[in-house]
Amino acid sequence: MPVPTRAIDRLRKASDLKPTKKEVVLSDGSVFELWATPLVMAEREYAQKQVKSDDANAFALQLLITKALDENGNKLFSAGEIDVLKNEVKDKDLQALMLAILSDDAEPIDPKN
Repeated sequence: MPVPTRAIDRLRKASDLKPTKKEVVLSDGSVFELWATPLVMAEREYAQKQVKSDDANAFALQLLITKALDENGNKLFSAGEIDVLKNEVKDKDLQALMLAILSDDAEPIDPKN
């Protein structure tokens, strides 16, 4: 008789946490590529603590800073660039990037390929 799989093991196996490639078309028509792993609760909690408010934009921006990676797995942005993103990037483009981080609809891709 097979040993039943524990619930926690089933959940962990079902949670594919590999980085996925996301492409965002910017307002100038160019495509911006980034990679990110699916959001887990610990990351959500961390972002909420960092922003110290219920501001959805601040929360999404913090997730972008924390989770956006390049094709080699390196962070694309630093916390010191938040003001630049807020003041020197079109809101439409920034919103699209933040939405890409929050969405979970891309195919898994190895960021080191």
